[in-house]
Amino acid sequence: MSADRLGFGVIGTGMAATPHARALCDLSDRIDVRGVFSRNVQKREAFATEFGFPPADSIEAIAGDPDIDAVILITPPNQRLDLVRIFARAGKHILMEKPVERTTEAAEEIVRICEANGVRLGIVFQHRFREASLKLRSLIDDGALGDIGLVRASVPWWREQSYYDEPGRGTYERDGGGVLISQAIHTLDLMLSLTGPVAEVQAVSATTRFHEMESEDFVAGGMRFAGGFPGSAMATTAAYPGDAESITLDCDKASAHLQSGVLTVNWRDGRVEQFGETGGTGGGADPMAFPYGWHQDLIADFADAVRENCEPGVPGREALHVHRLIDALVLSSRERRAVEIEISTT
Repeated sequence: MSADRLGFGVIGTGMAATPHARALCDLSDRIDVRGVFSRNVQKREAFATEFGFPPADSIEAIAGDPDIDAVILITPPNQRLDLVRIFARAGKHILMEKPVERTTEAAEEIVRICEANGVRLGIVFQHRFREASLKLRSLIDDGALGDIGLVRASVPWWREQSYYDEPGRGTYERDGGGVLISQAIHTLDLMLSLTGPVAEVQAVSATTRFHEMESEDFVAGGMRFAGGFPGSAMATTAAYPGDAESITLDCDKASAHLQSGVLTVNWRDGRVEQFGETGGTGGGADPMAFPYGWHQDLIADFADAVRENCEPGVPGREALHVHRLIDALVLSSRERRAVEIEISTT
């Protein structure tokens, strides 16, 4: 580990890699990108040239580089497990795009591998790093809002059929599912980080007439949280033209509404306060229509965790909570019944 900059490798150069690359460029005073790898040589070379990163000839070259402290995995979920084994055994800390894996069982295995090899595992849930999200977290922690009485989460997104025409997209084999694990997972994770765990769900999921795909593009469910309060969640990629996802917490002293990077607090005494700045969310036809500053803050946090040998802002084991919630929503719809979720403190 350099006294000045950490060495990072980047695995994967697809659509989701661009905000990471831009963030890494802005963090060049703290992070030295020492290798970029993609199995597609042309994409690898083009990506490396565009962002000024050195291309790597192989996974083994990155794993074997003693000057690389950590890697960012931006591959499809079905490529993660073997890569995690390679890099964890090589002592490389791992920051990984969501989801952790296609199934909760495989996600738990990834967490165990990293813990067994003593490397940090962080997950890219960048919505936690929005200014408005951090403000809401502080209001909850300070008790300013009072107790939560009701939770409402909504992800009314839109994707053209061409999005699902890409080989593997929306399949269980590559992605692990549809709108829940690929899109709504961000909002659901942020919700859980604010509210605590869900104890029980009852849901309906479907594939609408607007998409031809293997998995679901619509889910709606009622939730009973471990804290005793109820809530609802709706997620879809069939809501043309798409709108920003939102989370609303109705509390004793105020209603707090997160949407488009802005927190609006309607206090019971009549005051209205707003925090944050409006920004794109990727809820429309362009899935990458959002700023990369959240990625930058998340990567910086992960770099600090590596340097200081502490947990990152979104550790891998904590990310398992949203996987278990998604499992329960899917199971509830499939079996047409309420499903309880085992509450874990880890």
